[in-house]
Amino acid sequence: MLGVIRHKALSGGVVSSLANGQSMQRIIPGIGFLSKSFSSGAKEMTVREALNSALDEEMSADPKVFLMGEEVGEYQGAYKISKGLLEKYGPERVLDTPITEAGFTGIGIGAAYYGLRPVVEFMTFNFSMQAIDHIINSAAKSNYMSAGQLSVPMVFRGPNGAAAGVGAQHSQCYASWYASCPGLKVLSPYSSEDARGLLKAAIRDPDPVVFLENELLYGESFPVSAEALDSSFTLPIGKAKIEREGKHVTITAFSKMVGYALKAADILSKEGISAEVINLRSIRPLDRNTINASVRKTNRLVTVEEGFPQHGVGAEICTSVIEESFEYLDAPVERIAGADVPMPYAANLERMAVPQIEDIVRAAKRACYRSVPMAAAA
Repeated sequence: MLGVIRHKALSGGVVSSLANGQSMQRIIPGIGFLSKSFSSGAKEMTVREALNSALDEEMSADPKVFLMGEEVGEYQGAYKISKGLLEKYGPERVLDTPITEAGFTGIGIGAAYYGLRPVVEFMTFNFSMQAIDHIINSAAKSNYMSAGQLSVPMVFRGPNGAAAGVGAQHSQCYASWYASCPGLKVLSPYSSEDARGLLKAAIRDPDPVVFLENELLYGESFPVSAEALDSSFTLPIGKAKIEREGKHVTITAFSKMVGYALKAADILSKEGISAEVINLRSIRPLDRNTINASVRKTNRLVTVEEGFPQHGVGAEICTSVIEESFEYLDAPVERIAGADVPMPYAANLERMAVPQIEDIVRAAKRACYRSVPMAAAA
């Protein structure tokens, strides 16, 4: 299959047709949830459907967009994100690849050099480590090293972070890994509206975007606004969302942890603590203005993430607040993160290794001086 791609690329087949904006195949009706009309009556959508519809609309609007990865075509995606796309757009725009992340990631970056807009799917971002040299050295740095002459408009997407019972090698969060690299944009959606608006924005962006999804959120349903259902809808990259307003403590989170933070805020409200929950959405660029404005109002900060604590996203947020809003703080900042160990396989230990709602509640209480001192508890 790679030989066919290489032959067509060198002969100008794939590249020239797509770069010139010509459709490569007659579009035929999709199947599954592609056949739904998301622009009309739907008011709820799963994250899986949101990602699928975003891919479908962007592929329909721009013939330079194509999807490639393991099992994205015939199997319709390991998590069915690409359901119906092969039938609708054909095998030249929905490419099943061998199990060789370094190979197909490099092919995708080469296609982006030619002006196409690849969407490269990793079955899990843990497998992106096989391709990290291409992502960092070929995609992220090319625009700078070419003095702006070379753009790499592409998306690397797939599930990130802990799932359930898949062990240490399949449970890592790569948000801080990729967010530390200049030249990349790193997004991590929580809700269906996030997934839809951010993925469409990522595909349209002129720079390489790492798009970190969460496997456990794919089947979750969220309400979506009429605006979000419009095919022109996008969300701005680099802008956080205040999911819940509050006045006593700021809680920042991204991806699955946003849901945990909102549940913690519900519990805290019953005890008279008003928590403001910020859904980061964008890890790089980070919306420091929204975070600092919130902390200057609440005077307290709790950061929440699934990744390792050292050099994490929370550490960067805490540093930003210390640098820009230190005089507003009424309590030490609190960081909630995954345990500083490889992810255990045993279910009981796995639960202890990732943040839980009660961890967030306890941290917020500490920040508000509402917890029982350890000496008194002993």
